[in-house]
Amino acid sequence: MSEEPVPQQIISAHTNWMRLSLLALGLILIGVGIAWQLKLPPFVSRLPRENAIMVIAPYRHQGTWVFDDSSAGLVQEPFVAGVPEMIDVIVKDIPDADAGFRLLFSAKPFPQYQKKLVWLRGEGDGNYYRFSDSEMEGWICPAMFKYYETAPKDLYVKAEPLK
Repeated sequence: MSEEPVPQQIISAHTNWMRLSLLALGLILIGVGIAWQLKLPPFVSRLPRENAIMVIAPYRHQGTWVFDDSSAGLVQEPFVAGVPEMIDVIVKDIPDADAGFRLLFSAKPFPQYQKKLVWLRGEGDGNYYRFSDSEMEGWICPAMFKYYETAPKDLYVKAEPLK
C-alpha cells in the first residue's frame, strides 16, 4: 500500500481552522483580561470605590450598637472596643437613635460629614481609629473589609435620623 498524497485543499482548510482557532482564543483572552480589569466576573472583588459613600443603619441590641447589611452578609454585627462610645457622641442630638439611625461613611470627605476618623494601627483582624478632634478611639472589626479592600487611612462619618 502506498500513501496517497494529501490534497492541498485539505491542508489549506486545516491551516485556516488552526488560525481561526488561535484568533478566537486570543480574542477570548483579551476579553477576559478586560473583564478582569473592570472587575466584572463575580469572583473578582466588588468592593465600592474609595470615594463611594456607604450607608448602614445601626441600632441598639442587647446593650450595644449593631447593624445589618444583607448585601454584605451581616446580621446584628456589633460595634465593640470603644466604637459604641464613639457612636454615642455622634448620635447625641438624634432623638430615639437607639431605635436606629442612618450612618453615612466614606474613605473620602463628603459634604457635611460630621467626624473624621484617623487610622492608628491594625490589631488582630481589625483596625483602631480615633476621632481627629479628640483622643477617643475604637477598634473597627474585620467587617470593614466587606466595604474596603484595605483599611482606609481616614474615614468620614455622619449620623442622621432615619426619618
